[in-house]
Amino acid sequence: MTPYTPLKQIPEKAGYKAGDVLVLFGELFGRGYANGIVEEAQRCGMTVIGITMGRRDAAGALRPLTAEELAEAEANLGGRMINIPLEAGFDMEGPDGAPSPVEQLKGVKADDWDKVRLDWAAIEKSKQAGIARFTGALTTVLKEIEPLLPNNANVLFAHTMAGGIPRARIFMPLLNRVFKGVGERYLSSKTFWDSELGKLCRISFDEVTADTFGYLIDATKGVRERIAGRGGEVRYVAYGYHGCEVLINGAYSWQSYTPYLQGWAKIRLEEVAAKAWQAGVKATVFNCPEILTNSSALFLGVEISLYPLLEALQKEGGGPAAEAVRKSCQALLQEGTTLEALLKKANAYLGSPLLSGFSDYASWPHHNTPAQAEFMLNSSAELLAMNADPKNIVCGELSRQVFHATGKLMLHASWQPAASALWLNHDIVARQIIGR
Repeated sequence: MTPYTPLKQIPEKAGYKAGDVLVLFGELFGRGYANGIVEEAQRCGMTVIGITMGRRDAAGALRPLTAEELAEAEANLGGRMINIPLEAGFDMEGPDGAPSPVEQLKGVKADDWDKVRLDWAAIEKSKQAGIARFTGALTTVLKEIEPLLPNNANVLFAHTMAGGIPRARIFMPLLNRVFKGVGERYLSSKTFWDSELGKLCRISFDEVTADTFGYLIDATKGVRERIAGRGGEVRYVAYGYHGCEVLINGAYSWQSYTPYLQGWAKIRLEEVAAKAWQAGVKATVFNCPEILTNSSALFLGVEISLYPLLEALQKEGGGPAAEAVRKSCQALLQEGTTLEALLKKANAYLGSPLLSGFSDYASWPHHNTPAQAEFMLNSSAELLAMNADPKNIVCGELSRQVFHATGKLMLHASWQPAASALWLNHDIVARQIIGR
């Protein structure tokens, strides 16, 4: 288990400057964690380079972005995109005429999911084909990036790849039951995880979320050497999740979202960073607080841990920035509803004895139980109902605050990183927001 190492001090301003380069290793979609580090890099004068994951055509073939798609992606990024598809994973790979994992699962009915038996030899071939495709494309991508790195430039690679749910229709109904099911719709995450489909998910999550970080570090060894020879340095950061300390009953306490099936892959991500760190490479996984994004919408209840950030802002010193956040959040609530009522309800959930068994760091990730799932989902629904507009909610405002703060913390802490894995808990995030 990775040593629990929270970042406790606001890092000193990094030495990144105009001419230095941030390479975003993963495409930027919507608004989420990566926006924060991109914006902070631009504020420091850095050049931003992105890479597309590509798109699948109607026949399932991977293709680059069209001119229109590329222009939109570059406008969203605020920098140049390398238009070579760097899609991670292997779920649609069918080497030598063998069926891909997705093809193996065609026609599987919802009632028969637990009876599925997969051809694991074929899946291993698909995995190796996916690795070969990805690493081959990565080599080509780096050939395009290297001429864009000025002499004496420092380079920061930010790994943002995550997920890996196989693109077979059977998965989303099942995962909705795992993450959102109660009563008859409840599905034990352990039952799913121990099944053939769960095993496939685990391998896919590892490949997309964690192993891609290792491929990046390995493939850029020559870049590190050449940059060092010209007086610069190469650093790596990755986005992790391994629980987070939030205020519960007035004290910072570690807690996590349950069931977080990607947690095993996030631990593997930390292991990749630790191996690189031991070899002298400045690679750090930053375990960020829970936020609500397009990709996290599947995990209803993950947003409950956001609410105590409002109290952390006050505990860490308050001031104009904290008051501005509180006013923005209060304005989003239904008439007659107060932030105090919201926080009381969130604390009643987070501090419930029912969750005491899920607060053990050493045994993370944890699987769900029927009682825990029902309590979490009901609490989430009650809290979300306190907003005036379901499309413009307090969690959205707090999420924006978090990804701006984590972006600043990650970029500046990457200059002189203290460990291969660091936790960005609500205390340090609040201090970054209020400028303390």
